[in-house]
Amino acid sequence: MLMYPKGTGKRKRRIHHPPSILHPDDRTCYLCGKLNHDYRIHNNLEEHHRTGPEAVHRSIKSMRLLQEETQRSYEKTHTRKQFMELIGRNYLEETENGQQGV
Repeated sequence: MLMYPKGTGKRKRRIHHPPSILHPDDRTCYLCGKLNHDYRIHNNLEEHHRTGPEAVHRSIKSMRLLQEETQRSYEKTHTRKQFMELIGRNYLEETENGQQGV
């Protein structure tokens, strides 16, 4: 018998995210494609850009780009009001869709 047994046999629950409305799950990096026209396959896409200068959580430029693109894509099938109810903030300029930005 071990003093500290190795786990209980239960596995950690994984978070399952819904599919992206911007990009298919094909192991290419959306940011690399958008910013650099680089569509190479990345075996470990989750780790890609996590700590680099263009990482979404480190670069306001990258974050804003994704926020704007996501809102545009969402508003193809929904209204601005629905987006505002869901997210609570408008990321697009006031000239787009005839509405004022927040």
